[in-house]
Amino acid sequence: MARSTAPVFAALGDETRLQLVARLSTAGPLSIAKLTEGFPMTRQAITKHLRVMEDAGLVRSTMQGRESLWMLQDARLAAARRQLQRISSKWDERLDRLKRLVER
Repeated sequence: MARSTAPVFAALGDETRLQLVARLSTAGPLSIAKLTEGFPMTRQAITKHLRVMEDAGLVRSTMQGRESLWMLQDARLAAARRQLQRISSKWDERLDRLKRLVER
């Protein structure tokens, strides 16, 4: 599981990409023109970020007329969330064991 989610975490390790994910998660599918509104970078730069996220399986684009609409791939985000929950659960177990050991 870690091997399959590693590209997702790598793609999300960039502030701009996190902002794009946040925007797509609240606004739904958006064109590149809408995605670049408010960003201090060019459409070309945003497109490069979207391609990295697309390679990781986080987003995909579909054509609507002459525009590409970008949307989140919820399954990849859900898989990453499950991986983080597993890691968190293991840490909780270890901390509980340490606490019991210290309290003895």
